[in-house]
Amino acid sequence: MKPADRKYLQDLEDQNLAPFAARSSATRGREHTEASHGYRTEYQRDRERIIHSRAFRRLEYKTQVFINHEGDHYRTRLTHTMEVAQIARAVSRALRLNEDLSESIALAHDLGHTPFGHVGERELNRLLKDYGGFEHNRQSLRVVEVLEKRYSDFDGLNLTWETREGIIKHSGPYDRPETGGFNPEEQPSLEAQIIDLADEIAYNNHDLDDGISSGILNFSNVSMLTIWKHAAEIYGRPLPESEKSCAREIIRTIINILVTDLINTTLQNIGNCGINSYSDVKSCRSKPVSFSPQITEINNELKKFLKENLYQHYRVTRMSLKSQKVISELFHIYTEHPDTLPDRYREEIQQNGVIRTVTDFIAGMTDRFAIEEHRKLTDPFMRV
Repeated sequence: MKPADRKYLQDLEDQNLAPFAARSSATRGREHTEASHGYRTEYQRDRERIIHSRAFRRLEYKTQVFINHEGDHYRTRLTHTMEVAQIARAVSRALRLNEDLSESIALAHDLGHTPFGHVGERELNRLLKDYGGFEHNRQSLRVVEVLEKRYSDFDGLNLTWETREGIIKHSGPYDRPETGGFNPEEQPSLEAQIIDLADEIAYNNHDLDDGISSGILNFSNVSMLTIWKHAAEIYGRPLPESEKSCAREIIRTIINILVTDLINTTLQNIGNCGINSYSDVKSCRSKPVSFSPQITEINNELKKFLKENLYQHYRVTRMSLKSQKVISELFHIYTEHPDTLPDRYREEIQQNGVIRTVTDFIAGMTDRFAIEEHRKLTDPFMRV
């Protein structure tokens, strides 16, 4: 028996993938030329490089909604990323797209996220308003292109063009300066477009789950949501009496509803747009990957509910204020006193300046490291 080498895997893609899917054999390549691997496609190599990166490991201790020390069972940025990747693979498989490319983009999409979730991102963006602001997609691209130091021949992970395009075009406009090398006039691949909504499916539903588990969300109020009632009907049999068991069953059903609708609606849109090739995807005037109008409406109700009842809850607000204080004070201390940075950042300051170096340092921190650093620099009784 012959082994399944790269040519065999590429032949499988040609045989099994839809004509509009991305093929690893047709990648636009890597910034730094490397020999191909004998037993892995280019997108499989991307996925494995991301998984082995330090930035990926740090996601385990970065906030989703609840700060890391609030509890062991709440989602972290890492578990969120894994849920996004799982959903993206399921949708890609159903649409006969390239699962490896979708998974690579999913695993990398939050590598540049700050500690303390979106609170940390907003605070860094505020602090950097005179320096171009901060946005985690840009930082994720910087992580994989510059900040990871795993290879002697180049900085970064040297990922394929398609994976990097998916990172920078994730959930945002394509006419930003940093997209200049990624054809901002083009749509990203369908594999990349899937990540936007896989991300939304994951965070809406795990935030709903964590909100109920924490006691912040009232079960009676949650059960009045249209999407919750719809899921109860789809479930088709008596729900468990236990609120926790009931919530698990309903949330699982909601995810299934959203994923199924995303697959069916996207397939219909692909047909309506006359997409028959990968180049048709790139030149399409709008994104074919979407929910149906009906599901979009009830999903928007869920997002509004979470914003008003979870993200703006006083307990979450208190956590947010503490997080903002940590980020702000670290930023000011480091920028005003660069000599407080570890010695290894001296050369980076000379190359990139204080602001860029401090931004990279803070954005890469985990929650617990940021809190520990803050204590070392502000608590006179804490050893430095």
